[in-house]
Amino acid sequence: MTRIFITGSADGLGRAAAETLLGEGHEVIVHARDEKRLAAVADLVRRGALAVAGDLADMGETRLVAEQVGRLGGVDVVIHNAGIYTGSLIMPVNVVAPYLLTALIDGPRRLIYLSSGMHRGGRADVGRLTSGNYSDSKLFVTALAAAVARLRAGVVSNCVDPGWVPTKMGGPGAPDDLRLGHLTQEWLATSDDPEALTTGGYWHHQKRQTPHPAVGDHRFQDALLAALADHTGTKPAY
Repeated sequence: MTRIFITGSADGLGRAAAETLLGEGHEVIVHARDEKRLAAVADLVRRGALAVAGDLADMGETRLVAEQVGRLGGVDVVIHNAGIYTGSLIMPVNVVAPYLLTALIDGPRRLIYLSSGMHRGGRADVGRLTSGNYSDSKLFVTALAAAVARLRAGVVSNCVDPGWVPTKMGGPGAPDDLRLGHLTQEWLATSDDPEALTTGGYWHHQKRQTPHPAVGDHRFQDALLAALADHTGTKPAY
């Protein structure tokens, strides 16, 4: 049995992954934006899931989420699923929160970050950390996953493009298969398949893909980590 923490698991791909992983007998910690939103995962809690709450748009609350996970006894895997598509909070939710949780949650052996094919339209400019758009945010988090893979020994870190799937974010007309949208995260979280145990990959439907060239650029990775450390006042121990 693996203990897995999934951010943004009140709906969409995060909830779908939580349901599947619970059904497979794993211990799952679900996450919602606030206590009220936890009602959306009450059925998962009745099935045995643990739950934490906190707004990932707020650095203070993100730190509290990490503390809650620690008080529950830690985790083997973190799936950084939470994300938003529009508005002024894109970078805090899509980039800063995964960085902080990576820095503050001790012990996971596997880290999985949700990207998007739209990351290829992002700009590799760390000056956009506080002003970037969705594509920028997904380029940044994809580079973050690659940097963690390079720097954190003994940890398997990968990024997943789930495709354009019919969730609240993707919309009902999205053309991709919803099941395939969360299958890769589950596989990377729990499988002993040698491919699932490799690190530094960018995955789509269980197949490695080639990401934006900046993702593998160590200078960009290092500049991004430095900018995030400065922005948050927190530097991970690698």
